[in-house]
Amino acid sequence: MSTTNRASATSTGNATSTGNATTDPTATTTGVATTTGVATSTGVATSTRRTTAVAVLRTEARLFRREPGSLFWVMAFPTLLLVILGSIPSFRTADDALGGIRLVDAYVPVTVLIAMLMAGVQAMPPVITGYRERGVLRRMSTTPVRPAALLSAQMGLHGAAALLSALLSLAVGRLAFDVTLPRQELGYAVALLLAVASSLALGAVVSALSGTSKIANAVGSAVFFPMMFCAGVWLPVQSMPHALARVVEATPFGAAARALGQAAAGDWPGWSHLGVLVAWTVLLSGAAARWFRWE
Repeated sequence: MSTTNRASATSTGNATSTGNATTDPTATTTGVATTTGVATSTGVATSTRRTTAVAVLRTEARLFRREPGSLFWVMAFPTLLLVILGSIPSFRTADDALGGIRLVDAYVPVTVLIAMLMAGVQAMPPVITGYRERGVLRRMSTTPVRPAALLSAQMGLHGAAALLSALLSLAVGRLAFDVTLPRQELGYAVALLLAVASSLALGAVVSALSGTSKIANAVGSAVFFPMMFCAGVWLPVQSMPHALARVVEATPFGAAARALGQAAAGDWPGWSHLGVLVAWTVLLSGAAARWFRWE
């Protein structure tokens, strides 16, 4: 009797084990199939988004090249201004008020910032606002191309144009007026990238607040001239009275002018100036994200 019960128990255990062996592979196979399907679907979606983003970037790049006005003001005007100012004899004379450097040396960072102002505040907002005004962004929302891809392409193109203009100003300053290249290359690059980011963030806020392209031009001009003063166009920041300089250095372009000037002289940009640029970039980006409307 004991042997029979033991045999029955063994038989039952084997049956249970066999059942488990039969069921588990099915569940495992189903799980693998489901996981594979999700992974494949996610990969296809990611690839599609990447492809459409590249297509939008190429299209916007072609359109951007067909805008001679924007190209001139962003890429040519700052360098042309540097050539005009550098041709004045007094600008090529050392000035004790500037720490022994020449005015033309002090104006190279200024022309770099002018290019960023042109790109971020004057050139980009009317384009984005015009797309919204004509319903382009609304129609895009019904296609695989998301409006965010268009916005990213515009910011990338204008940012790249500003950086190329900065390099052109540095090259012309060196070749035409013997302006020393930045001695602190890494610090200059960090300050330059932060200045571009803050400029584009400011342009995004202008785009968010402007209902039409005409309003974008008006708001951009209202922002442009005070920021030019802060960048040191009419008076270099280092020559301003102390109280005024402290106020100007709290603005993104005043801080950028000081950071670029310090890096050009061979010093690491002041952390306070870099911190101001980071703070303004984060603040303006958050404001643009909150107020921006696709329609």
